[in-house]
Amino acid sequence: MSTGLFTHPDCLGHVTPPGHPERVERLTAVLAALEADEFRPLARREAPLADRADLVRAHDDGLVDRLLALEIGPGAFVQIDGDTVMSAGSVQAARRAAGAMTAAIDAVLSGPMGNAFCAVRPPGHHAERRAAMGFCLFNSVAIGALHARAHHGLTRIAVVDFDVHHGNGTQDIFFDDPDLFYASTHQSPLYPGTGYPEERGIAGNILNVPLRPGSGGIAFRAAFENAILPALDQFSPQLLLVSAGFDAHRADPLAQLELNESDFAWATQRLCEGASQWCEGRVVSTLEGGYDLAALAASTAAHVRVLMQNSNCRLAQS
Repeated sequence: MSTGLFTHPDCLGHVTPPGHPERVERLTAVLAALEADEFRPLARREAPLADRADLVRAHDDGLVDRLLALEIGPGAFVQIDGDTVMSAGSVQAARRAAGAMTAAIDAVLSGPMGNAFCAVRPPGHHAERRAAMGFCLFNSVAIGALHARAHHGLTRIAVVDFDVHHGNGTQDIFFDDPDLFYASTHQSPLYPGTGYPEERGIAGNILNVPLRPGSGGIAFRAAFENAILPALDQFSPQLLLVSAGFDAHRADPLAQLELNESDFAWATQRLCEGASQWCEGRVVSTLEGGYDLAALAASTAAHVRVLMQNSNCRLAQS
């Protein structure tokens, strides 16, 4: 089985003002890295547009309708909050990002692909049920989880988020649903100011492992080994989704967690090993943060390389 790569040129149409960290060049750097010869075996697919029914499983009708109805002229911007900006192509890009997740999940669950990575933007994990925020419009990973339940009948779906910022949006959407599990390791204190250990969800289905600035790879790996992986083992998901943010890299300008590419590769490998036991290796990952272009490209390549190395585990078990 192959590893899928889901993306779409529309994701480049989400334009932000000069100096904004979440810029078009992030995705072009990622896609350029994935053009290397070693990534030729990737099964490349264009992301469809998520439809309204997918969006409103995760988001309030009012938020979805407001964003879909926005009319923004060429070269104009709409400021959603202090961090979040929309341009004429932003809603289309966000719908492609969510559609990438739903299509990748369909491909992995129906069998043609062993696992998949969605190279998309804008990111999504800060988007709450009723609010777009933190560079994020629609919460792609939560939309994907709820799509998997609605269309494939899954009852236990997990998201692991190793972006340096806590995914407050995913936590918000999952908090009162015991069949959805969310685990995050992130820098604290840092935006958005959530993600404390006492935030546990309705049935202990939320696990936050905050790390102090400068913690580095040893503390990051310990968070996985001592907390996240045992909790996943207990939950035993039928599908594992990954919010793959690479802004915990030591070169990133927005945080100070001091990781490197080998840490992301290690985390990906451990998650794939676990998924081979819990859910026949069914892993779908989507790009979240990462704002140093070289570090983002190298870290994404390391992540996808490990996904490719593990894409045949389902075939081996069958």
